[in-house]
Amino acid sequence: VQLQASGGGLVQAGDSRRLSCAASDRTFDAYNVGWFRQAPGKEREFVAGITWVGGNRNIADSVKERFTISRDDTKKTVYLEMSRLNPEDTAVYYCAADRYYSGSFSGRYMYWGQGTQVTVSS
Repeated sequence: VQLQASGGGLVQAGDSRRLSCAASDRTFDAYNVGWFRQAPGKEREFVAGITWVGGNRNIADSVKERFTISRDDTKKTVYLEMSRLNPEDTAVYYCAADRYYSGSFSGRYMYWGQGTQVTVSS
């Protein structure tokens, strides 16, 4: 599965942004998808995930009130909707997919996109 993350850019604090993770595989609807982010000098952290069975969502506590995740399997795309962005959200955002794992541990995801940079100015 090839994943293409897009939608990043330079935004101002308080803005909203939607990231997209598009897949090449026609069986993408059978994959769990997670979003992770990595800020400079920090470890990669889980942001949100969505399962392929039931579309169950898991959002990190740090962003739960501001971020949502959704998927449109007809478009083979998973979205990360981010609102009320602040400078601490500045990071490279990655999407990842796995057929069996849907948790927050990045090492368990088999497929990764290339990342998209989100920079939030104050």
